[in-house]
Amino acid sequence: MPITKNNRERKGSSRIGLLLVAGAALALGFAIYSGIHGRVKAESNLRHETEQAAVSDVSVVRPKQGAPHEEVILPGATQPFIRSPIYARTNGYLVKWFHDIGTRVKKGELLAVIDTPEVDKQLEQARADLESATANLALAKRTADRWLGLVKTRSVSQQSTDQATDNHSAIQASVNSYAANVRRLEDLVSFQKVYAPFDGIVTVRNTDIGWLIDAGANSTNRELFQLAQIDVLRVFVAVPEVYSRAARVGATATLTLDEFPNQTFRGKITRTSNSIDMASRTLNTEIDVDNPTGQLLPGAYVHVHLQLPNQGRSVTVPANTLLFRSQGLQVGVVRNGHSQLIPITIGVDYGATVEVTSGLTPEDQVIINPSDSLISGTPVRLVGPTEGRTQ
Repeated sequence: MPITKNNRERKGSSRIGLLLVAGAALALGFAIYSGIHGRVKAESNLRHETEQAAVSDVSVVRPKQGAPHEEVILPGATQPFIRSPIYARTNGYLVKWFHDIGTRVKKGELLAVIDTPEVDKQLEQARADLESATANLALAKRTADRWLGLVKTRSVSQQSTDQATDNHSAIQASVNSYAANVRRLEDLVSFQKVYAPFDGIVTVRNTDIGWLIDAGANSTNRELFQLAQIDVLRVFVAVPEVYSRAARVGATATLTLDEFPNQTFRGKITRTSNSIDMASRTLNTEIDVDNPTGQLLPGAYVHVHLQLPNQGRSVTVPANTLLFRSQGLQVGVVRNGHSQLIPITIGVDYGATVEVTSGLTPEDQVIINPSDSLISGTPVRLVGPTEGRTQ
């Protein structure tokens, strides 16, 4: 049967339709494949991003061997080795004073003279009373001796003799009393002159010529002078309990003063109270400093440097590495890409850094500024250079 033109056109149209259907199916399959592949890739990317987000970025520091400061600096004030207020021992008027403030004096040097007219008159009367009593004693003695001689011949009674001897003993006691009173008043007269009790410097003068002077140191009287011995100065320091091991008797202490910025002064710990004050939790410590030239003044504010004993295997870390947990004080360290919480023991708190006496070694990588939610086993990633020393 001959192929007509119409048949050829129908067959061509059929092939084109098949091709179109196949192309559409192919496009549909490619679209389905592309969608599934994109979704799988997106899920993979999301899983990878989630895993990366679960890893914390941390900075670490290595502990530093030993303490950053081998000394503790504490405030103190210088005091004279001896400081004595000098009071009058007799009543009267000040006639003259010889040394003003700032004057160096020697032991036994005259400081002031007091006029004591009342005491002088009392001494005159006491001496007169003593002379009268002495004369009466001589008469009583002769009478008693005479009576003792007469009683042997029975010329007088024993009663009269006993009275004579007892009278002699009574007058003897009166003479002793008058003599003691004379010596007392002589001592008071000798106190008219006020002497320096030791070598030192006059730091206070509270009197002047013509002032009425009262004896004693009661609340209404003021001292005439204050004398200080400054060849050696005392410095009392309240050492906190945590640093008390630095206050060892015989150890050397260094002093610095703001007015002498380029100088240091050396002293020695001479004694401590050997007891922690319950209120302030401090140990009272005395340091003696030689001051032969008087360069250091009593009452000056000083910085006392005390050497801390070596702690052996202790290390120090920054204070911002500490974690305060219910289990106690901890730090986070990085080991095998994961965090691990380590309990530690603190020695001395230096402020920006702390001393760790147990729990860490210089080889550990300690996390800086750890998160409060940090737990052991958390994956971590180091960022930035590892600090090799504490700041």
